[in-house]
Amino acid sequence: MNIPGYITWNPNPNIFDLGFYALRWYSALFLCGFVLSFIILKDRFNKAHLGLYLLEKLTIYVVVGTLIGARLGHCFFYDWAYYSKHIPEIFLPVQFSPAFKFTGYQGLASHGGGIGIFTALFLYNYRYKTQVNLLWIMDQLALVVPLAGCCIRLGNLMNSEIIGRPTNVSWAFIFTQVDGVPRHPGQLYEALAYLGIFIFINLIARDRPSKNGFLLGVFLVMVFTARFLLEGLKADQEDFEAHMILNMGQLLSIPFIIAGLVLLIIKRGKKPVEVAEPLESDNQ
Repeated sequence: MNIPGYITWNPNPNIFDLGFYALRWYSALFLCGFVLSFIILKDRFNKAHLGLYLLEKLTIYVVVGTLIGARLGHCFFYDWAYYSKHIPEIFLPVQFSPAFKFTGYQGLASHGGGIGIFTALFLYNYRYKTQVNLLWIMDQLALVVPLAGCCIRLGNLMNSEIIGRPTNVSWAFIFTQVDGVPRHPGQLYEALAYLGIFIFINLIARDRPSKNGFLLGVFLVMVFTARFLLEGLKADQEDFEAHMILNMGQLLSIPFIIAGLVLLIIKRGKKPVEVAEPLESDNQ
């Protein structure tokens, strides 16, 4: 249905479909976020005189941590009522009832992805603690994660998912694959917010010496405050959120905001800690 003044949104979620294989915009943009992050971090690692192998291994840890954390976050935080009765489907890309069907991993929660990344970083630090400073590594990721988040939310937009609440603002989107109701483009709001945060944090890193942990604090406060505020414009993802004062996304954002504020306070005025020198061999 076309309503004058509103944006009718009905994209094909596939870039191309060969029948036996379809490349989705979400997958391509998800991958794009990691590729762009790797390119940016490569320059940062070179300037810190750290071996490229450390970045390659870090990328593996972060990708795996993101996927596992985001998947478990969705299952535990948003749909435990279902997955508590279908435990194998948490780990397998299939549905067993009412009929067996290959579904892929439908359902990823960004807060779970954040927890997964932090867990992966602690494991990475345990393996390479003689070579890199953990807070320095987290600061480097703080420079690129907002850009990756922007790409992922654009992928959500192409999938017509994580939609906003009904509205009559002139820029409202009508997600025809969902309904004919003008809604806030919540995914686009988040994508633009994360892009702005990406630019801001990188300007800070360029214009002033960063203290290990300070950029991470800025990242946590800005990203999760934006998420907390924008959640108010988004439709509930699950029915149980309808009667909550704060929805699940807002509740999960609060601990990250507090952690960021604590980092900003305790890291204020401290001198930067030097990154540990890499080992001579690249075959670790």
